[in-house]
Amino acid sequence: MIWKVNHLGLSNYTARFTRMTAELNWNAEHPETSSVAATIDPLSVQTNFPFPEREDFDKEIGTEDRFLAGKPISFVSKEIKVIDPHHGTVAGDLTFRGETHPAVLNVTFNGSMARQPAVDTPKIGFSAQMTFKRSDWGLAPKIKSIGDLVTVLIETELQPPQAADGPHEATPAK
Repeated sequence: MIWKVNHLGLSNYTARFTRMTAELNWNAEHPETSSVAATIDPLSVQTNFPFPEREDFDKEIGTEDRFLAGKPISFVSKEIKVIDPHHGTVAGDLTFRGETHPAVLNVTFNGSMARQPAVDTPKIGFSAQMTFKRSDWGLAPKIKSIGDLVTVLIETELQPPQAADGPHEATPAK
């Protein structure tokens, strides 16, 4: 998962999270009855800060109160709306820094396979995007050099867990 924020009005600072879990209860016949829940480890942030010898910026972003405060980030769906066979929205609750607010993902259904050849398991793929305001979590005043809007980009492939008939679990998209 990738996120970006405007920095000083000059560029969009981009980073990613590398550890997350997701569970999708998918109903192919009636996608609007499906559900999804995801959790992200804030300590897995990777910023590619250009001067790691000067400071551990990833640790700072992940743990400090003025950023992610070391608290898990989660999203739990509440409502899915199908726009067309490949697009929809997923409204839910986004928990960030211990506070929960409504959020909406714009989702593209990329497709599915009964057997993905490399791993010989069923897979389903989605792309999603959401934008939210840091100020909704009281963060905008803490760092004025960073814009208020956070854009989140998600590319994922999900597969059923080992148990038959269970929910789908996320695997990193490659």
